[in-house]
Amino acid sequence: MKPYDNNLEHLLDELSRMDLLLRTYLEKWLEDSPEVGGEFRGLYVSETEIGRIRRSSGFGNTQGILQESQIERLREVNALRRKIDARIEESLKRGRELRLQKISELFGLDPFEIDILLIGLAPELDLKYEKLYSYLQNDVMKKKPTVDLALTLLFPTTEEKIKARIYFSSFSSLRKNNLVYLLEREENADSSLISSFIKIDERIINFLLEFDEPDLRIRDFSYVIKPANSFENLILPPDFKNKLVNIASWYNRNKLPPKLLFCGPHGSGKKSVAEAICREAGVNLLIVDSKVLLEGRSIDTAHFIMREALLQNSAIYFQAFDVLFEDKESKSYPESLIQALNMFSGPIFLAGKESLEFDKSLMNNGFISCFFSLPSYMVRKQLWETCLKGGSLAKEMNLDALASKFRFSGGQIKDAVRIAFSFAGENNPSCMALSMEDLYKSCKIQSNQNLSSLALKTNSHYTWEDIVLPKDTLNHLKEVSGFIKYKGKVHSDWGFEKKLSLGKGLNVLFSGPPGTGKTMAAEILANEVKLDLYKIDLSSLVSKYIGETEKNLKKIFDEAETSNSILFFDEADALFGKRSEVKDSHDRYANIETAYLLQKMEGHEGIVILASNFRKNMDDAFLRRLHFIIEFPLPDEKLRENIWQKTFPKETPTANDVDFAFLSKFKLSGGNIKNVVLAASFLAAEHSKAVEMEHLIKALRREYEKIGKLFTEADFGEYYKLCK
Repeated sequence: MKPYDNNLEHLLDELSRMDLLLRTYLEKWLEDSPEVGGEFRGLYVSETEIGRIRRSSGFGNTQGILQESQIERLREVNALRRKIDARIEESLKRGRELRLQKISELFGLDPFEIDILLIGLAPELDLKYEKLYSYLQNDVMKKKPTVDLALTLLFPTTEEKIKARIYFSSFSSLRKNNLVYLLEREENADSSLISSFIKIDERIINFLLEFDEPDLRIRDFSYVIKPANSFENLILPPDFKNKLVNIASWYNRNKLPPKLLFCGPHGSGKKSVAEAICREAGVNLLIVDSKVLLEGRSIDTAHFIMREALLQNSAIYFQAFDVLFEDKESKSYPESLIQALNMFSGPIFLAGKESLEFDKSLMNNGFISCFFSLPSYMVRKQLWETCLKGGSLAKEMNLDALASKFRFSGGQIKDAVRIAFSFAGENNPSCMALSMEDLYKSCKIQSNQNLSSLALKTNSHYTWEDIVLPKDTLNHLKEVSGFIKYKGKVHSDWGFEKKLSLGKGLNVLFSGPPGTGKTMAAEILANEVKLDLYKIDLSSLVSKYIGETEKNLKKIFDEAETSNSILFFDEADALFGKRSEVKDSHDRYANIETAYLLQKMEGHEGIVILASNFRKNMDDAFLRRLHFIIEFPLPDEKLRENIWQKTFPKETPTANDVDFAFLSKFKLSGGNIKNVVLAASFLAAEHSKAVEMEHLIKALRREYEKIGKLFTEADFGEYYKLCK
């Protein structure tokens, strides 16, 4: 028997068979009731028709005896069915897809259910069937087939018709899979089952006609991809990759669809691994935004998603699935949803940032949990190399620095490289050579910016040339810079990461009087290592309400995990004083707050700098947890003279009478000197002059008054008269 050339040829053959069945029924109807209706058939019920119904014997027995011509036509219908079945068999042997047959396999439909679909499909493809159905149902308004008409066409006896009502129950394959709707029955509770109209779902019609656009009801929050990733090209830690490969192999060997729970940060490879598993299984992947399942908490939406996955030969990947568990009071909804998903016969991946391994409803339904951590330094470096391969790069590329400073996921690295190349094109369209500056800029965009709502982001332009410190203090600061630059190399390449469970970050204390350069030093470090600096006033986080301080700190450290920035806690004395002896509940909770911050600092893998005016007030337990403690002393006379000179920008006009040696005799911090220089510059600008000694002395007097020092003639000598 010749196979079908394509799906449409088979579908038209099936519809021709149904057309032959309809014509047989029409002939029988006309022969049984030649006098019924006339030209007004369907507009009223005549006395003749009532008489015919009255004369029928037995309950529902209106079918009558078939004529020879009708019997012959039914033989033709059966012969055509056998021919179609034979051609279907040949087509399937040759691997040709026939959509009607596919529907039958996917949803477990028998031949009668397929015929019901065809009866409903006919008027969707040819309007002549609307007229035919109206005529056969004796009502011009009934343009779609009713359940009664379908049962009459397919089942010759009343007993068979009654038994066949099960095909239209709410638990039938046709209805529970939303292949068929009964319109009047759903809209009008008073209508009978057999008077309901049969309507084929629009997505099923399109599927049969080989239109593969996803269902309109889920198109806005889902899409289908053909998996391109394989395990060979995935860059993951070797042990973790082997675990995933073994899980996928176990499912394949046992011919079971994978049911996996993927937890981990955005871009850590969850979707890529799902693609690799689907590629091996030879199926597509339907990506779904789980947030839509919160809207109305509709299980129906989940059913449409599962049906679409079956039609697309896809696994389902629910991204951000953990959002469904955020509302602790509505636990029953996720459980009922998971039970619904358990009916799906294909692979399911539930992905989210938060771990859901604790949830019993997931574990009880056979989901295996896999946690995706942020890639290690070595893996990050490998990801940078892979993503930059083939691109035009500047000579000064330092991938060690990028991998060390930015704890990115694979997805973030890909996005950072893509954005960096767009920056390179904007800067120099004729030569798109990617520079480190482009990469640093794009990396900062990829980093979490939410810290801006909790802390002040500082844009630093200071360099080592701008700060004046004792030589030892300056060298100590440069050691901190080297720690940040080479942290990845020492921890990963040299194996220290395996020796450390905590303390993988960097905790630094800047100690010294106000104005000695602590904030400037933090800004210089951030500028030197190309990281953002967020300044947090710790005194503003400390709350008199129990538990609030911890909440404030948790918010900051949670956001800092993905910010790839330096946290600079100013006014650390507000919390990090020596832990007091517990005399009352407030003392106890103050100690708890201090311990909590120490715990968060130890667990944080980023950079934390604390500024304190009084190191001697620090608890020894706190000091032990610091990697660096740098003292910022008040400058001596020589350093002060250097500060006075460097504080003036090159563009500022200064008079020849400015005596830096005299100014350096005043025991001021760098911060005080900056205030004096700025105030003097404004005084000079007001009179359109260069900055003169007179302006500096007047500004110095104001600074003395502000800090509570006496302004005496003995101190200012010959310059005392300038401030009058």
